[in-house]
Amino acid sequence: MRRAALLAATLVAASMAGGTARAEPDNYTEAARGRYLTVLGDCMACHIGPDGQSLAGGHLLETPFGKISVPNITPDNDTGIGRWTADDFHNAMHNGKRPDGTHLYPAFPYTSFTRMSRADNDAVLAYLRSRPAVENRVDRDTLPFPFNIRLLMAGWNWLNFTPGEFRPDPQRSAEFNRGAYLVEGPGHCGLCHTPRNLIGGDRDSEHLQGGALQGWFAPNITADARLGIGDWSQEEIVAYLRTGHTDRTAASGPMAEVVAYSTSQMTEEDLKAIAIYLRERGAAAPPAPPAVSAEDPRMRAGEAVYADTCAACHVGNGSGVAGMFPRLANNQLVRQDDPTGILRVVLQGSRSVATPEAPTAPAMPSLGWRLNDQQAADVATYIRNSWGNAAPPVTPDQVRKMREVVADRPG
Repeated sequence: MRRAALLAATLVAASMAGGTARAEPDNYTEAARGRYLTVLGDCMACHIGPDGQSLAGGHLLETPFGKISVPNITPDNDTGIGRWTADDFHNAMHNGKRPDGTHLYPAFPYTSFTRMSRADNDAVLAYLRSRPAVENRVDRDTLPFPFNIRLLMAGWNWLNFTPGEFRPDPQRSAEFNRGAYLVEGPGHCGLCHTPRNLIGGDRDSEHLQGGALQGWFAPNITADARLGIGDWSQEEIVAYLRTGHTDRTAASGPMAEVVAYSTSQMTEEDLKAIAIYLRERGAAAPPAPPAVSAEDPRMRAGEAVYADTCAACHVGNGSGVAGMFPRLANNQLVRQDDPTGILRVVLQGSRSVATPEAPTAPAMPSLGWRLNDQQAADVATYIRNSWGNAAPPVTPDQVRKMREVVADRPG
């Protein structure tokens, strides 16, 4: 609730001020360039302080191994990074190490930031030093044993991390290479959209093919037309990143923060570069599962629930209402193999992000209170197998487990 409230307050303030200004790159000062790089890196989404404005950190970031307190990165000498040198900062970004040599946890995405140049890291530090110092002491030892033993990270890094600055592909266009740098470097998209192995490292063979995240599911964003964004136009991708909305989806959950604090403030050129890169990130598409038959009892029951509960907004044929309620027909997001995303929204509801170009932020109400596990499973199965969709059926046991997740993570 606290993070959602901070996000809402930030967006309201931006709206009252006439909208969030686009963070144009500025080469006049190193700090101005660093400011734009912090937008590209989405630093505010994680490091936002209790005041909702500074980068003073302090909230608990959920990981599969426990919760980590996000550090204060304001230039406060005692509780922030005021005493860090440029070498210290670059070592953290490039090698994942503190000034004293101890290892950082990969919840801080140094596995992606390592691709940033020394010049970019120096610019980021120049910007951080230009901001007000905020005293906010953060407990940096919140993980349970044995994950609180940072020395274990040496082995983790040996298995999962190869430091190295980004190198453009000379066979590709400048736009493609810019997009590759943004996605794989400061944007650290793989942190959410790549599935993890048992020790929390990337499954490199499934890069950007979707992964579970904090009770949500970050979908496939490769060029796979069935599950990814291969069916999206370049303009559609740009519109989604800029506004948080398209006819087929609306950013909510963790992605709402990404849009609010990062992509909505990027330049049009950088958004196009990201779209170009992602549309060329091919993936070996798994064969589509057969759609559940319309005569299946689960489909018939789900259709009845949909007609009674969902059709008023999403329309009987799943076409939705442009600009308000996403269409469900032929929708890659609802037919991901993992139904976590659709179940989270059905049971808990969600509010989409508000941006200067799309300030309405429509909401979906929670249906968990009125649907039992079987009904929720049936309507999810129906949506995932109607109007051109095909996906594995959802079970009541999956709904029950999602209820536990939602209860542990109130909106």
